[in-house]
Amino acid sequence: MPQYTPPLRDMHFVLHELLDATTALKQLPRYADFDAETLNQILEEAGKFAKEVIFPLNQSGDAEGCTRHADGSVSTPKGFKEAYRQFCEAGWPALACEPDYGGQGLPELVRSVQYEMLNSANQSWTMYPGLTHGAYAALVAHGTPEQKQTYLPKLISGEWTGTMCLTEPHCGTDLGILRTKAEPLADGSYAITGTKIFISSGEHDLAENIVHLVLARLPDAPAGTKGISLFIVPKFLPRADGTLGERNGVVCGAIEHKMGIHGNATCVMNFDRARGWMVGEPNKGLNAMFVMMNGARLGVGMQSLGLAEVAYQNSLAYAKERHQMRSLSGPKAKDKPADPIIVHPDVRRMLLTQKAYTEAARAFCYWVALMIDQEHHHPDENVRKDCADLVALLTPVVKAFITDNTFESTNLGLQVFGGHGFIKEWGMEQYVRDARINMIYEGTNTIQSLDLIGRKVLSDGGARLMKFGKLVQAFIAENNGREDMKEFIEPLMDLGNKVTQLTGEIGAKAMKNPEEIGAAAVPYLRVVGHLVYAWLWARMARIALDKPSDGFYQAKLATARFYFAKLLPETAMLIRQARAGSAPLMALDAALF
Repeated sequence: MPQYTPPLRDMHFVLHELLDATTALKQLPRYADFDAETLNQILEEAGKFAKEVIFPLNQSGDAEGCTRHADGSVSTPKGFKEAYRQFCEAGWPALACEPDYGGQGLPELVRSVQYEMLNSANQSWTMYPGLTHGAYAALVAHGTPEQKQTYLPKLISGEWTGTMCLTEPHCGTDLGILRTKAEPLADGSYAITGTKIFISSGEHDLAENIVHLVLARLPDAPAGTKGISLFIVPKFLPRADGTLGERNGVVCGAIEHKMGIHGNATCVMNFDRARGWMVGEPNKGLNAMFVMMNGARLGVGMQSLGLAEVAYQNSLAYAKERHQMRSLSGPKAKDKPADPIIVHPDVRRMLLTQKAYTEAARAFCYWVALMIDQEHHHPDENVRKDCADLVALLTPVVKAFITDNTFESTNLGLQVFGGHGFIKEWGMEQYVRDARINMIYEGTNTIQSLDLIGRKVLSDGGARLMKFGKLVQAFIAENNGREDMKEFIEPLMDLGNKVTQLTGEIGAKAMKNPEEIGAAAVPYLRVVGHLVYAWLWARMARIALDKPSDGFYQAKLATARFYFAKLLPETAMLIRQARAGSAPLMALDAALF
């Protein structure tokens, strides 16, 4: 059976030593009284809920899955509903929500750290409240006062849950060709008709109402993405007093049978003149939905961080207990017929790869979450702008780089188990299956790569990228004179220069041939991801070097050295791939494949 223990020691290291998060938060008037002790207490209790309440439901939920009934209703796996009730009664959905509507008003950073643990414990279950928070955020940003008053208190309490309804059978990422229609009605509402697919949490029995945020077209809408509007379409129509009225014309037509995340109801949703209310302005629905979509992209990165952590914990425990063969340098467990497999160099390679990617992802996710708090609440407009630019730049990197690395990490975890990794009872094969979807949804990782290089780097002449580059340069300047930092500073400086050069080369080639962007995008994102990780690992190594006698810091330093020696060199291959351009990809006629 798998095991999970919230990694509070490493969380505290990132929050308090690497980011000095509570000091940064105290600069925001909203969080002036928020302290480290409060943060630690919240995380300890959140960890208990994750470990004791939803982690035991992970394997059983995967085995049972969700069940659709003849009337279109859906039952979640045994225990999910009770766990959700406990989650709501404890006030967890309200953690980082607006106090004006019943929220606790805590930092987004706190919720992000909480969600790492929830995702480690049970990604399928966590998607229900996770999507709800995304719907909440979209309505906070773009809802009318009446919509906010009707929906936000219920979403914050968890009495109602939320979804995002984008994809259609013929239309995935290319939302410009969606067909769902919105017909104006006399009372100011709209009749929504169409079919949406891949709708996570689309129907379930956890909450009394489900609030769908649906993209659709008005009758006179222009073609393409400029003709998309956003609508609130509740499962049950709210009455003026907040109670539930009649059933709306939206029903789950089917549950999609998936490779992983079986405990989450991924639905085909049929809208048959369902009543909806517009969010934001006509034909500008993508602007409103992007609040939820960007939040979801960061959330998917956090999902993968959670899976990477739990997979690492289990493969590490197995490697210490499983005895196979002798060490190449002579027996280590002399009282046993064989040594534990952790003595073997390649098993250590797999474990250290998991550890290096997981700990860097934690630092990355928490840093971005802290910048979101600063973007929204810092009193200095320039700081808000800088943080907004960095969050925009790094959102596709969080989504794509972390999910790619986590799929590799869960596969490595399975490999550590050998044949037992293929056996369900050990839990590892579920982590591989669950991790695989994270590379696809909320925009495939290719789409994230195109977004990074096209919209976030080349579109502004590299201005946002240069803001991150200045952080790297400042750290290099601060530590360049330290001999013990040389092994980290020199490769970090080298990669920073190469990213600058590579960006310019791709931009110049793309002006002559736009296909160059598509050809270079995926390796380019991984290079940028490694630049972020190299900067973070160098910073973590700097802290560890000053505490050489403590085992925790010794492990941190050794992992940093492993990352720079064994993982960062991937960038040499990636840069060559990006420079190879579009010709090797586009030369072959499609008919000859």
